[in-house]
Amino acid sequence: MKAVTTIIEKASDGGYGIYCPELSGVPLYGYGLTEEEAKENLRDNLEAIKEHYDEENLPLPEVIREEIRFDYKYDFSGFFKTYPIFNVSILAENIGINASLMRKYKNGIAFASPKQRDKIQQGIHSLAEQLSTVRF
Repeated sequence: MKAVTTIIEKASDGGYGIYCPELSGVPLYGYGLTEEEAKENLRDNLEAIKEHYDEENLPLPEVIREEIRFDYKYDFSGFFKTYPIFNVSILAENIGINASLMRKYKNGIAFASPKQRDKIQQGIHSLAEQLSTVRF
């Protein structure tokens, strides 16, 4: 089974879009009003592509010959759409990032460098660890 990284992002109409940058030459995308709908659409589209190649008696592109397991990652817009509980400005302050810049990441106006993405991811993971210790 081949693991393929997919990116979940906020679509321009407010839904979810998913794309697979690793599958060069195979235009595989998913869309849905919910994240789960987009994931299901992605799987359906992969099957439709395979059926098309079969119906046309064409060899499958190598990148989709074996069974695929999708590993989902978020871009910032997709993350904040899925987890709207976060106040972006307060989260940025907690992580030590400029709040205005974080809002630009959230809205897809600016894109974080790998170093900045790692810092944000580590900050969110640290927050998750802190929250996991809360008891009532």
